[in-house]
Amino acid sequence: MAAPRWMKFLNEQLGKLAKLSFRRPWLFLSLALVLSILGGFAAYRLSLSANLVELLPPSFQSVQDLKQLEKEFGGMGWVVVLGEGATSDKLIQFSEDLVPLLEKLPDVSFVDHQRPARFFSEHALYYLQKEDLTEILRRLESHKREKVKKENPFLIEIDETEKAEPSDISDIEPALDFSDIFEKYKNLGVERFAKQLNTAQGLDDYYLDKEAKKIAVLVKPKGFSANLGFAKHILEEVEKTVNTLDLSQYGADFRVTYTGSHKKKIDQQDQIARDIGLTSGIAAVILLLYLVYYFRSLWAVAIVFAPLGIGLVFIYGLVGLTYGQVNLLTGFLGAILGGLGIEHGIHLLTRFFSFNNQGGNWEDSIFETFCHTGGSALIAAFVAALTFLSLGFSEFRAFHEFGVIAAFGMLLLVISYLVFLPAFLSILKKLGWKGPRLKHEKQVENSTREARFRWLEISSPYWSVFFILLCVGSLFFLKDLSFDYDFSSLEDQNLPSFVLDKEVNKIIGYSQTPVVVLTNSSEDEQAVVRTLKERKEAKGADSGIDFVGAISELLPEEQAEKYAILQKMVDFFENVEVSTPLPFEQKQLHAKPFTLEELPNSIRQQFSGKTGGTHVLIYQSISFSDGKGIQNFSKEVRGLELPSGEHISAAGEPLILGDILDMVSKEGPFVLLGAILAVTLAMWLSLGGLKESLLCLIPSLASVFCLIAFMSVFGIKFNYLNILVLPTIIGCTVDAGVHFVSRLNEPGEKFSTAYFETGKAIFGGLMTSIVGFVALMLAKHPGLNSLGMLSILGLFINLIIVLLIFPAFLLLAPRFKPRGKST
Repeated sequence: MAAPRWMKFLNEQLGKLAKLSFRRPWLFLSLALVLSILGGFAAYRLSLSANLVELLPPSFQSVQDLKQLEKEFGGMGWVVVLGEGATSDKLIQFSEDLVPLLEKLPDVSFVDHQRPARFFSEHALYYLQKEDLTEILRRLESHKREKVKKENPFLIEIDETEKAEPSDISDIEPALDFSDIFEKYKNLGVERFAKQLNTAQGLDDYYLDKEAKKIAVLVKPKGFSANLGFAKHILEEVEKTVNTLDLSQYGADFRVTYTGSHKKKIDQQDQIARDIGLTSGIAAVILLLYLVYYFRSLWAVAIVFAPLGIGLVFIYGLVGLTYGQVNLLTGFLGAILGGLGIEHGIHLLTRFFSFNNQGGNWEDSIFETFCHTGGSALIAAFVAALTFLSLGFSEFRAFHEFGVIAAFGMLLLVISYLVFLPAFLSILKKLGWKGPRLKHEKQVENSTREARFRWLEISSPYWSVFFILLCVGSLFFLKDLSFDYDFSSLEDQNLPSFVLDKEVNKIIGYSQTPVVVLTNSSEDEQAVVRTLKERKEAKGADSGIDFVGAISELLPEEQAEKYAILQKMVDFFENVEVSTPLPFEQKQLHAKPFTLEELPNSIRQQFSGKTGGTHVLIYQSISFSDGKGIQNFSKEVRGLELPSGEHISAAGEPLILGDILDMVSKEGPFVLLGAILAVTLAMWLSLGGLKESLLCLIPSLASVFCLIAFMSVFGIKFNYLNILVLPTIIGCTVDAGVHFVSRLNEPGEKFSTAYFETGKAIFGGLMTSIVGFVALMLAKHPGLNSLGMLSILGLFINLIIVLLIFPAFLLLAPRFKPRGKST
């Protein structure tokens, strides 16, 4: 099929541009230097952000609610100091020694090191409704009358004020049961705040695990964990304060570790930064070694890397100007784009050496190379860019920024090769370099090559049938493909601070990171608490709410009336001895009414926001790694109706995670469909025909179907990050079909020549792409690791298809079928 006129024009202009660059290398290299300096300056302040909140658009309600929460409520999360490896007495001593020092730090709001168990235990009866206290008193009085009757069967009437004589006959005492009353208060917020790790260990005011020999001290910073600079500052201040103590006094095995939201953010950020540096370095070394093996020339490797480096520096300069930071996905794009971009350099340089070894001069060889291969490289980059750009329509910022940067990156890298590669070749020629003397196909063992091609020709019908069956069979596995809702793909739950955080939650008895509902009045607060309790009760075991905390719950109403009832109970027990076990202690009857200021400081401070408004804390019972649970929990705490008829929602990280889940699961199919339509349209416009476009797309689409089938057979699931592999595979592999078909369409081109020469370049290009994704596979982050692994698997599948099955399929087409000798 003849190339469209505009394609011929483009090829000719690219050839002329290459000639100009070859003739005036210093001008073009000066331009390269200026662009590199500008790009490097813009990229210098580029930072890494691992904050999940920034992966959602600012317009999302959950993001706006969280920002409002931070503004009105103050810092969220804790820095937790965990002392371990000492006796209980020494651990308590460490806690008491440390707390006064931490409270003096200017960036600390307060320090919580004691659970309010004693206070709430002493005042427990005030948290019962007045009607229930009255019912308890009524049952006690009834119990007294029944007991007297049983002890005095001939007594017809007694004076209620007369003191009854205690009886030593316990088996005649009537039953006294309050279980139905106290069951209603089983999961009250007050009870959960006062909960101990293990009631069998006895009443303990400290966050102490005696069996594990650990004690926790919770530090509430004034700033936010999302502010990485502040998080590092406050952690350093806490560590310095701890180090002022003589830790040896607490025992030889005593040690201190740190966790909490601020520490987790720092560790996650550091891990991703280490992964980017280490894995990108490893990928660069592997890429370098492979190119040395491929070209057998260090100069050839240098001129392939040079335009790549210029392009990458300029790309990240644009990223710095546009976004100012990279996220957990785009941080690895340097290695990925390096592997993808260098593929075009391999194609161009291999074709140049092929022309040059035929005896032509360098200038003519460069013109022919960029006329024939430059256009194909630009089309392939354009098509791949549109594929990646389909991700740019995603509202999930990790996908959006990945797609936009990858799209423009692919185009800029190819342009860098088209503009600057001839200039570098010109400089090397002036220095006397003659280039590697690659053997021309006729100098190679023709018999071996012909035998290989003849085998492919003979077996092509069988490979074609196998290919069709493979693609059709892959469709049947689509129904078995499933989605992994585990949020550990977004955060590495195996980091030490994440593991310790779960241990601290067990010691405390509830989550350290509740979601918050901001309310404007006590009436609104009580309405929210009431609604949440009703929803929790309605969902039963399926509810994601553990318990609800609010000032209205912690500061009971009608305390004076309740105190009067308790005094009547005091009088009762002074006159009657009860041997039946009671769900409360008699000393609790002597507790006095209390005010907000008398609540334990550790509890009162949790409900003290910056603006003094009221709010409700909702503690979740589900794990952050349970995506489905997070999704259901988010629905459960949204749309809370106030007395005014207004609806409000809770704010917090679980709702951010829930929105990410909704977004990815909703957008995933559309992103894939958009990628396929975008690449089809781009190739149709570029190649001038739908049939030609679909032909070039066959290897990429077949690779995607086979990868999905492989995942279904081996039970590999998509998650929030590795679902990106589908458009990525299309974008990374579409150029192979374009290069191969375009080479076959050249006038007088032999199939065998195109197959072996283009096949070698395709093999080299795909291998460098694989090396780029090695950076992700070597990452410790589970989501990035799975994305890298699946990308490499998809590229290997494509390698087999494009070098074996696709050529065999083309050999059956009359227009490509060799006539006469194959070589």
